[in-house]
Amino acid sequence: MATYLYRLGKLSFRRRKTVLALWLALVAALGIGAFTLAGSTSDSFSIPGTEAQQAQDLLAERFPQAGAGGAQARVVFAAPAGSTLTARRDAVEDVLGEIKSGGRVAAVSDPFQGTINQDKTVAYATVSYKVEAQDLTAADRAALTRALDTGRAAGLTVEAGGDALQEPGEQGAGEAIGFVVAALVLLVTFGSLVAAGLPLLTAILGVGVAVAGVQIATGFLDLSSTTPTLALMLGLAVAIDYALFIVSRYRHEIAQGRTGIEAAGRAVGTAGSAVTFAGLTVVIALAALAVVNIPFLTQMGLAAAGAVVVAVLIALTLLPALLGFAGSRVFGRTTGRRRRDAEGDAGPTAGRRWAQVVTRRPVLTLAASVLGLLVVAIPALDLRLGLPGDGTAAADTTERKAYDLLSDGFGPGFNGPLIVVVDGADAKAGAGRATTAIKALPDVAVVSPALVNPAGDTAILQVIPASAPDDEKTTDLVHAIRDLDVDTSLSVTGTTAVNIDVSARMGAALGPYLAVIVVLAFLLLTVLFRSVLVPLKAIGGFLLSVIATSGAVVAVFQWGWGADLLGVAQTGPIASLIPVLLIGIVFGLAMDYEVFLVTRMREEHVHGAAPTPAVVNGFSHGARVVTAAAIIMISVFSGFILGDDAIIKSIGFALAAAILLDAFVVRMTLVPAVMTLLGRRAWWLPRWLDRILPDVDVEGDKLRAEPETPEPRPELVGAGGRID
Repeated sequence: MATYLYRLGKLSFRRRKTVLALWLALVAALGIGAFTLAGSTSDSFSIPGTEAQQAQDLLAERFPQAGAGGAQARVVFAAPAGSTLTARRDAVEDVLGEIKSGGRVAAVSDPFQGTINQDKTVAYATVSYKVEAQDLTAADRAALTRALDTGRAAGLTVEAGGDALQEPGEQGAGEAIGFVVAALVLLVTFGSLVAAGLPLLTAILGVGVAVAGVQIATGFLDLSSTTPTLALMLGLAVAIDYALFIVSRYRHEIAQGRTGIEAAGRAVGTAGSAVTFAGLTVVIALAALAVVNIPFLTQMGLAAAGAVVVAVLIALTLLPALLGFAGSRVFGRTTGRRRRDAEGDAGPTAGRRWAQVVTRRPVLTLAASVLGLLVVAIPALDLRLGLPGDGTAAADTTERKAYDLLSDGFGPGFNGPLIVVVDGADAKAGAGRATTAIKALPDVAVVSPALVNPAGDTAILQVIPASAPDDEKTTDLVHAIRDLDVDTSLSVTGTTAVNIDVSARMGAALGPYLAVIVVLAFLLLTVLFRSVLVPLKAIGGFLLSVIATSGAVVAVFQWGWGADLLGVAQTGPIASLIPVLLIGIVFGLAMDYEVFLVTRMREEHVHGAAPTPAVVNGFSHGARVVTAAAIIMISVFSGFILGDDAIIKSIGFALAAAILLDAFVVRMTLVPAVMTLLGRRAWWLPRWLDRILPDVDVEGDKLRAEPETPEPRPELVGAGGRID
């Protein structure tokens, strides 16, 4: 592989105008296609195969007037001190009348018909919309807010919760912060505006190509509006990482006295081989999201995998072409000896000093690293999955205030009602039997009268648990209702039941998902490193990173340790999406760092260095790149912690913590310690396996046989001047 990529790098450098023109033409064509062929996206959230989803589909078919699947808001009224809502009935009805006038409102319940507490001080009305929450406009939400203000002006306390109030998240803020941080880190790393700008430029082009491709696909496929999200985030991340690695190797080759075209070929042949395999591991992790069997996650994973493929192709072709245009500007103002110093070839660098410390005491370093990660992982034993709702919203939001009012006025279960769907020829009789059986179950506060559709074959019961929506007792109640035998078909849906089913699906999928990516990555890394022990060590380190990160997330967001410092308004179950996203994203980035570091160690080993010097030399070459890449990613993900949304905040914290632990504790501490202890055994491979594995030559050993290419006069001068 190294030989082919070496030739590709030289070709791209030599024919840089042609390569640039082809990429620009592709970007232009995709841009035109995105504007002319793009179709609409879907914002529906469905979990095929779950009982809650099947019940919603049944209601949509037989009982559409029930508004199942449409957006809902729960408007909560509280009387002023010393008064009751019955005494202020006119004010309540004015608010409800204003809400009913909304064009997309399907129904508004009467709080005086069963949803008022015994003291007549707190009541709520359920507002059902004709469309899903994602399809509500800002005007729809503004109309609801104005109605709340009408009640407040009359002296009532009026708050609202529910998915109807959830505004679409704004994209771009986190990416913008990350982009600025990336620019600063790259500038410090390279000391050159041009060298720092090349990874950013290729990242922008790569993300543009990937997102445009997704937009074109919407014209032919039914895609979720969230599909480009992961592609945008990861496409930007890996594109910067891959370009950073190749540019760093290019500068190293130039510092060794090679010509520009030769340096480009060798950089793509060696670093490009590592980039190719790193990209493949990320693609495996993302494409394997299909195992979870949740459509929007599968679409996000495949789109992001496409973005990674584009990032690899750009790094192997467009980047060496741009290096040809940049000329000597990749070094900024550094010349001669200072170039070599900048690339770590003269004088001890911080990376070399750290590698020497680790390799002198590998047993102590390994024990301390593993023990530290396991201690951090202890809280993960108490991990509970769920989907945070209004109860985890910021204390000053109307959603949280409505949640608290309901809990105080009725009990915590009123914030998570269950919808029981009765399916049978005589649904009314079945609903009667179901009502009797459900009332006999533990943790049931209220069972509302049945609503029967005109055909008489479907009925709805609303069940109010005695426990909060995220309480384990509520989960047990959902399963108990589903297990009832009342001679008719019962199913449970509603927001609480959907959340329970999503969490169960995510939890059940973790094992198979992890197994798929670990097995495929092991095979890929075995081919790359021609070793059995190195891939096992890489995957073992990743698992330590994941469980330690899970422990940190549980400690902060479930136990509340340091929650005030991070602005966590309310602790509770961990969002069920986090473990899957954590495994997929962190596995890809962790294998990037593993490949970048260990390929240089293997290169030193293959070229004759003793085991420990090979570890030290290889680490010193790759440490700067991995450090810069990790700082960029940590900064990007940390930016999301500043937001108010509980899920976004926890995802940002989880990813930032995972990169911190994996890059600096596992890859840059544990890995060199293990490699030192293994010595030459690290590269052991059974003979039978050695014969059947392809030799990809990622260390570029075969490039020694390639004659170095002298640059002809026209090639000596690029946009930035001569490189010789």
